[in-house]
Amino acid sequence: MKKFLTFIVILLVLLGAAAYAVWHFGTNIASEKIMEKVESTLDDQKLEEVKSYIESDPRVQEFVSEAASINPETLPFQTKEEATRVLIKKVGVTRLLEIQEQAQNGSISEEQLLAEVEGKLSDDEIAALKYVLYKELNQ
Repeated sequence: MKKFLTFIVILLVLLGAAAYAVWHFGTNIASEKIMEKVESTLDDQKLEEVKSYIESDPRVQEFVSEAASINPETLPFQTKEEATRVLIKKVGVTRLLEIQEQAQNGSISEEQLLAEVEGKLSDDEIAALKYVLYKELNQ
């Protein structure tokens, strides 16, 4: 009986470790795939359109400019890859793809988008997203 319990405990520990590994590496792979897709769809012309939109919209400009005064050492992440991982974990791949589709066809407003993201991310994570966006725009 003792050997059986030992076997069960070892099996449960191994299954738990395997599940964690699948979850961890799965989110990393998903974030890499999303970044590849975003980078492949954003050619230089589209990137310039995004930059000009940000520069012409005072609300977005204010949102992004707040990041200039943020100390990056205090942020939970500092790269676009890490930001993607956090968004995948907090919002989910399916919902991110839905948001992308809604944004492309104009069925989601900026307020709705910000409210949804702010509801799922902490203040530090939002500040980190601002910092990453600011850093990417000013490269």
